[in-house]
Amino acid sequence: MTLEVVLITGLSGSGKSIALKALEDAGYYCVDNLPPELLPAFVRLQHAHHGQRVAIAIDARSATSLPHLPKQLEQLQRLGGEGVQLHTLFLDANTPTLVRRFSETRRRHPLAPTDWPDGGALAQVIEHERELLSSLRECAHVIDTSNIRGPQLQNYVKAFIEAPANQLTLIFQSFGFKYGLPLDADYVFDVRMLPNPFYDPSLRPLTGKDAPVQEFLRQQANVQTMQTHITQFVSHWLPALQANHRSYVTVAVGCTGGQHRSVFLTEQLAAHFRTQWNTLLRHREMDARVASKP
Repeated sequence: MTLEVVLITGLSGSGKSIALKALEDAGYYCVDNLPPELLPAFVRLQHAHHGQRVAIAIDARSATSLPHLPKQLEQLQRLGGEGVQLHTLFLDANTPTLVRRFSETRRRHPLAPTDWPDGGALAQVIEHERELLSSLRECAHVIDTSNIRGPQLQNYVKAFIEAPANQLTLIFQSFGFKYGLPLDADYVFDVRMLPNPFYDPSLRPLTGKDAPVQEFLRQQANVQTMQTHITQFVSHWLPALQANHRSYVTVAVGCTGGQHRSVFLTEQLAAHFRTQWNTLLRHREMDARVASKP
């Protein structure tokens, strides 16, 4: 029997509790703030007791033990042949967003001094935490929660755990530059120079998923050239990325508002690569609007 283990780590305030709740709703046995030293023993115990799905959160609250975590993860990777399947998820967010979240909730950062620091000091603590967790970020799938809502994050986490852990998964994500660069992207393509349907009043309220916008963009030679160039680039480097044991590769395509051009191109790219690779599709700005609806 295979034991599926989801390890969640990331910056304080980035949404780990929301991710754990999504996994709990999906039937996972969830443990928050497990000391890294106990990770291999806990996984073996769950496996021996015929557990099937476990989610574990480890973060800066275990600051003194974090240096041991990469070694513990190597041990878990070696257990793959013994019926343990490991997914590692890192939640990130930009510093201004994290400062705002701590200010709104009035919570103290786990690495902050006893007396609550001002905004500038809090930003320094967050950057220190970023350094502590940098090695974990490099070996995990990253989700940038800066511009996404709770329900949106829950959907992304559920899609993440459904992807096969032992195969490379491509993630195509549209976004709007006006809302900030995505921190979780491995490759970013700027398509703001392409013809913009926004300036056509009949197309403005639509999105890149609507047929009139798609037809408009298909008629633009530069759009087709851009799609071909991105396809060729990703196709060329995917075998090397797979040979380097990458589990997830995120390709972000950005236009001004994340509604027309980037949405169209990510839809087209995902459709092309889906025939050969595990593929996920995200529309950051559009998904956020859906998640905000009551």
